Amino acid sequence: MTESTVSPRQILSSHQTNQKIRRIAFQIYENNFEEPGVIIAGISGEGYAFAAILARELREIAPFQVDLIELRFDKHLHHQSPILFDKEIQIENRVIIIADDVLNTGRTLAFALEPFLKVPMKKLQVAVIVNRSHHLFPIHADYVGYSLSTTLTEHVKVVLSKEGEEGVYLK
Repeated sequence: MTESTVSPRQILSSHQTNQKIRRIAFQIYENNFEEPGVIIAGISGEGYAFAAILARELREIAPFQVDLIELRFDKHLHHQSPILFDKEIQIENRVIIIADDVLNTGRTLAFALEPFLKVPMKKLQVAVIVNRSHHLFPIHADYVGYSLSTTLTEHVKVVLSKEGEEGVYLK
């Protein structure tokens, strides 16, 4: 069977995925309860969809300000592409949480750190729904919804932006 004919297997349902995101929101609140606010910076695509849900959950449980921004850059280039924010926001001396759907090699998250390393900040943390642990870059997720041991040939897909198809899939 070729890779294109293998049907994806659901690892987490929509409900389970949302439970993981809510648990991450509580962990972020517990680790940052003394802060006046946090910035959730979602990597475009499903990472931003995760960030939006995470920000909504945090706003429900935490009394502090939660700002949401989208990090836009070409994740498929072999060199660093410019990283753009979807809106102007003050990031100096703030807590930043970079959110992405899957941490595999760490390459995308390593690129996403670039604009934040140029300014002083209180904390820079990483949140992911799935950690595959095939890291080639020295990236560690502070908040993980689900750790999954996979082979290098398997593909993990997180779906948050398609109604009725939400969940985590392994192909």
